[in-house]
Amino acid sequence: MITMTQIPSQAQAEDRQKKEKVGRDLMWLGLSSMAIFFGGLTSAYIVRMNGGNWKDIAMPSQFYVSTALILFSSVTLNMALSSVKKGKSPARFVAITFLLGIGFALFQFLAWRSLNHSGIYFTGKQSIASGQYLYVLTWAHLMHMVAGLISVGVVAVKASLGKYSAENYNGMRICAIFWHFLDVLWIYLFLFLLFVRYLA
Repeated sequence: MITMTQIPSQAQAEDRQKKEKVGRDLMWLGLSSMAIFFGGLTSAYIVRMNGGNWKDIAMPSQFYVSTALILFSSVTLNMALSSVKKGKSPARFVAITFLLGIGFALFQFLAWRSLNHSGIYFTGKQSIASGQYLYVLTWAHLMHMVAGLISVGVVAVKASLGKYSAENYNGMRICAIFWHFLDVLWIYLFLFLLFVRYLA
């Protein structure tokens, strides 16, 4: 027998499930658009390689460090999800994820400074097409990382306030999907820039 108190709770649960599904669907739509965008950029890179004013560029060591940082950040975010599923506070692991993301961004800037010091410029008479494409690809990724950092920052604040539980952590899960996508996207770009010269 269904009581009057059960009906509202069931309706609320169904409403929450619908909202969660809509949120996930919108997230996947956005990620698909990003994948198409970066696929277009890397395709243009390959086409442009044979167009002159092009030379191979050694990857700055800072890019290797930032790669390690973003990989570890995905691990700590997974640890946060594991904690909340067990009914424990994920705040510490989310905070570490955020700091690792900041570290990633910092080393991207250090890599660009290193490129600049070695004579690889984005604009100007001394700029070359390969350098411009490298800057565009990595800058475009970092702009999306800023959105990811904002998302993780919001999740970190909510986690510290105890807003998540084993029954309610959809916001964290959606944030994790986005963050892991950014991780995979960077690995793709890093390996692409590292080995694309062998495609020429």
